[in-house]
Amino acid sequence: MLANVKEMLEKAKAGGYAVGAFNTVNLETTKAIIETAQELSSPVILQMTEKTFDYAGGRAIFHLIKNISEFYANDIPIGIHLDHGKNFEVVMRAMDIGFTSVMYDGSRKEYVDNLMMTKKIVDIAHAQGVVVQAELGNVPYLGEIQTEGIDWERYMTDPDQAAQFSSETGIDTLAVAIGNAHGFFREREQPDYDRLSAVASRVDLPLVLHGSSDWHEDRISEVIKRGISCFNVDTAVRVAFVSGLREVLRDGDETDLRKIMGSAKDSAKKAVKEKILAFGSSGKA
Repeated sequence: MLANVKEMLEKAKAGGYAVGAFNTVNLETTKAIIETAQELSSPVILQMTEKTFDYAGGRAIFHLIKNISEFYANDIPIGIHLDHGKNFEVVMRAMDIGFTSVMYDGSRKEYVDNLMMTKKIVDIAHAQGVVVQAELGNVPYLGEIQTEGIDWERYMTDPDQAAQFSSETGIDTLAVAIGNAHGFFREREQPDYDRLSAVASRVDLPLVLHGSSDWHEDRISEVIKRGISCFNVDTAVRVAFVSGLREVLRDGDETDLRKIMGSAKDSAKKAVKEKILAFGSSGKA
């Protein structure tokens, strides 16, 4: 069943666990995420980027998730979310499609510009009952900056600034930077746990962590204890799906696309299961 993302994450925050927000791009990754969440009786968020809109058709994949959620998965809470909306236009596009949760990512902009655009989007979104996530600090991507000799202080969330930003914008959730990084970018050797605790003490909102696909259970449990209520997961599912695809194509002459894609879906399910169990959301549906 479709659920309110803010309410889902507030429940996780109060319960001391986190919800997985998994990126999907097609039928198979969508079913891998939802089927695994059903098997584990876990709340889950499915999210898409602007690139996925362009690849699959924004309305097409939104309604694919919506229909599967309503007709085949009415036993678990499912949120649908726009991931990394980089400008006003794409956030408005998502809301027009029907998204009830959006992320405006102004983290690469100057602080004042990020704050002002986020506030503008929040005012419009809240009038329509749409939940808004913002990002403060900078979670880098591979190829965006040099991976060696990084001054991580420049990229991590400032706790006092986070308090001001959250108060002035009225956002519902905040994505934070504590040395985490997207994809295959080399992260800070040790996450800044104390910084996360400081942000959580100043910001009474569910906090979100991007770029944690490769994190192990010890790091995951530590940041949940310190305030993280949601993890974004993209790379882990993509790698598992592609690995499963390569394996079935390499090992035989199968031409039935249902079997080929079904095998890749099963590989993705294993990655999703591992994350849900680590996040502690199993049984929390």
